[in-house]
Amino acid sequence: MYVQALLTLSSVIRQYEWTVARGFKAPDGYRKEGLFINGQLPGPLIEANWGDTIQVTIHNNISGPEDGTAFHWHGIRQNGSPWMDGIPGVQQCPIPSGKSFTYTFTADLYGTSWYHSHYSAQYADGLFGPLIIHGPKTVEYDIDKGPIILSDYFHATSLTLEELAVGTDESTVVPFSNNNLINGRNSFNCSRIAANDTTPCESNVGVSKFRFTPGKKHRLRLINAGGDGQQKFSIDGHNMTIIAIDFVPIKPYDAQVVTVGIGQRVDVIVKGLDTTGAFTMRSVLASCSDDYQPLATAIVYYSHKVLVSNSTAWPALKDSLADCGNDDISLSVPWYPITPTEPTVTQEMVIGLTQNETGHYLWTINNSSFRANYNHPVLLLSNKGNNSYPDSPEWNVYNFGNNASIRIVLVNPGFAVHPMHMHGHNFFILAAGPGEWDGSTIINPLNPIRRDTLLIPAYSYTVIQFEADNPGAWPFHCHIAAHVAGGLYVTILERPDEIAKLKIPDIMAQTCEDYVEWQQHVVVDEIDSGV
Repeated sequence: MYVQALLTLSSVIRQYEWTVARGFKAPDGYRKEGLFINGQLPGPLIEANWGDTIQVTIHNNISGPEDGTAFHWHGIRQNGSPWMDGIPGVQQCPIPSGKSFTYTFTADLYGTSWYHSHYSAQYADGLFGPLIIHGPKTVEYDIDKGPIILSDYFHATSLTLEELAVGTDESTVVPFSNNNLINGRNSFNCSRIAANDTTPCESNVGVSKFRFTPGKKHRLRLINAGGDGQQKFSIDGHNMTIIAIDFVPIKPYDAQVVTVGIGQRVDVIVKGLDTTGAFTMRSVLASCSDDYQPLATAIVYYSHKVLVSNSTAWPALKDSLADCGNDDISLSVPWYPITPTEPTVTQEMVIGLTQNETGHYLWTINNSSFRANYNHPVLLLSNKGNNSYPDSPEWNVYNFGNNASIRIVLVNPGFAVHPMHMHGHNFFILAAGPGEWDGSTIINPLNPIRRDTLLIPAYSYTVIQFEADNPGAWPFHCHIAAHVAGGLYVTILERPDEIAKLKIPDIMAQTCEDYVEWQQHVVVDEIDSGV
């Protein structure tokens, strides 16, 4: 891939030290217990230049009760360091309470992304934050406004969400969010809480604000870090120029509304107007999302004297809410062209929802629901030559051997949209549409869009392909927290012969030993898939 050819490693190490612990916050006025990094929501910004080394030390201080954790660096390919991808039961054992672990990896792509806990649904409790890697400009702009994190918000804890996700009531398989936030803020009407809910709540606590400069071009880095909702983003009175999706710069095109599915990122440039007024920034959950309050707002202002907006939303915003797919794929043309090769293998993956023998709902791929084994990470087993799991079909491992180019035909015959994320790769999106693929149609065949997260709407298909140039055990899963909790996940085992040659650091085995020791006094109640 071209990123490897152009990437120059630097000697700079960007070091971060985090403590993960329980606490209470009220970002929308409703006081909720959560999990936080250094007491922050969203978590601290990671910032680096392309080619730098990023080093993050996690101190797990979770107590009352104790729990494990693990962190994923969304979109980072981890080429040469697949053990640092951060998925418990896949590349590592969880970090137990009272222990620390240091993630070290190369900033191997550039642009906008985020990080989050990948241990059950912990990130819905607050364990997420922005990850910005600076690299070459493809389009000029004047001011980088930094990350704008869009996230639906649940007043329930992640444990409650997990219990609902794998419960026996189909209506709660995807729990409803209570609010929608921009950079961790939005107001909430406390009169809407249940009559018997005595939780402290303050209405109208305020929203985020962003200052624009007339005539200047502002870069906004949009990130959907939510647990369920698909975001439709717009700024009243302002047009946007889209310049990148996920970690892939694209040829610019204009829009008044952009779609950002969970895990997706969209970089836009917005030119400041010749005004001293204020305008409303809006992020609205699409109609296919499950929510009680879909609208998040913030203020774009040009003068401290005017901080109140009376602006009107673009008509296109309302019109977009019924569309639960990606924005028009044909409009996203990568700046650097790559033509996919002929696939050496094609795998169909059909998404499903079923009930097990006890009546609990599970999400499946090809009729199998995933469940992690925290004590036996797939990558570490493969490194030792164990690539066969006859007694563990629920590990959902797809061993593609030494195939050079892998095509996956995703089929979604059900009622829900799924933001599907692949670790370790930017994949080509070759085709997408309702019903079934005709087996031949490919969009922009010489330079199809590449990204690491796609939206596959209800009753539709998507065809993706990636070059098997990154040996490892790579998760491919839905990024809706309740869906992956319910098992909508597979592991792609890539080039196992080369995995066996990896020099995996001893700290990975030591973390597993620490986890086993911790289990001697803590019962791990893994009620969901574990990731």
